[in-house]
Amino acid sequence: MQNEGNNPRETGSYVLDSFALLAYLQAEPGSNRVRELLKKAVQRDCRLYICVVNLGEIVYIVEREMGVAKAQETLARIEELPIEIVDADRPLALIAAHLKAASPVAYADCFAAALARLKNAFVVTGDPEFQKLSLHQGIEVEWLV
Repeated sequence: MQNEGNNPRETGSYVLDSFALLAYLQAEPGSNRVRELLKKAVQRDCRLYICVVNLGEIVYIVEREMGVAKAQETLARIEELPIEIVDADRPLALIAAHLKAASPVAYADCFAAALARLKNAFVVTGDPEFQKLSLHQGIEVEWLV
């Protein structure tokens, strides 16, 4: 398994969950911090990641609420951002499964947390479900709101 540093403060790495990226895209509370991180990533002062599962979550939410055309536009916007989209491979899926078995949280959230564990990164979110992962699984969270 990949281990890119000792802790998130040393790696300068962040995993954006669907909450964080939707906040940015829809100019909601917390969007300023996501914007700051995006600027830092362009300057190569930090690394940003999103799991493809969380990307899919964003697309289905936008499609459900605003239609297919808006979902496609949103996906195109995300793909232009300085965020590495990480596929859900076997190691990531197994860590997510372990987190899901141990914590009553949404499975998609477990993929963001698993990616944060693999990349030694903070999860950037405002989703209160991550409190369970933070307290019981040691996932480091940067709270947006």
